[in-house]
Amino acid sequence: MTSPQESPQDHRRRAVVTGASSGIGAATVRTLRASGWDVVGVARRAERLVALDRETGSASFAADLSNEADVAALAEHVARTGAVHALVHVAGGARGTDRVEDGDPADWRWMFEANVLSAQLVTAALLPLLRSGIEDGGHADTLYVTSTAAQTAYPGGAGYNAAKAGEAMLVHALRLELNGEPIRVTEVAPGMVHTEEFTLNRLGGDSVTAEKVYEGVEHPLIADDVADVIAYALNAPGHVNLDLVTMRPVAQSAQHLLARGRLRPRG
Repeated sequence: MTSPQESPQDHRRRAVVTGASSGIGAATVRTLRASGWDVVGVARRAERLVALDRETGSASFAADLSNEADVAALAEHVARTGAVHALVHVAGGARGTDRVEDGDPADWRWMFEANVLSAQLVTAALLPLLRSGIEDGGHADTLYVTSTAAQTAYPGGAGYNAAKAGEAMLVHALRLELNGEPIRVTEVAPGMVHTEEFTLNRLGGDSVTAEKVYEGVEHPLIADDVADVIAYALNAPGHVNLDLVTMRPVAQSAQHLLARGRLRPRG
């Protein structure tokens, strides 16, 4: 996807990207840096952030975004080191594929904290800084990566469905609450994305079963595809808001309808 034309001022914009240690978050850091953004990558795994900084020139900060003290420290760090113009919240995840009646409360609690509570904490902490950044940037951005799981339930997905739907409702409410301010609120909801960790973590480290999820699917999305859409949304003219972008591989027509095997015309 080709990004809109950027002005010299756009190249001095700074984004905070959460979930930056792997997958979509790390890809977003790389893509934004390539299009001229300064980036603060945020995740718990400091060693991965250090490697990403060396690779891309980002300036990362290690934090657990479900921990209020860590989020406060992040906000203090960002305020001390310069203006911020965008929050890209990618952090989150899934645990387990249990039915509702068999669900592990610890997994459900973790998913709520990782997907919903983290979004609330980091948004509340950074909004004052985003408002300040409007003075030299003209507008600010908040962008959240949710999931098609927020839109359609499926057996074994209830915990993740509930967590991502909760995050999506936070985004919808925030857009209404910020009406009248030059702050864009964007939701990107991917379907099947083949990353190195998402399904592996969800299945408790079972790499064989994790790879079977993608078996036979022609060109599932990859992290770079989602990062490309995120960069497009942030680089669009300031008056253009992409409220909701739902993206899937062509092989996945709906949450429940996935083609395995070569895609080809009928007849």
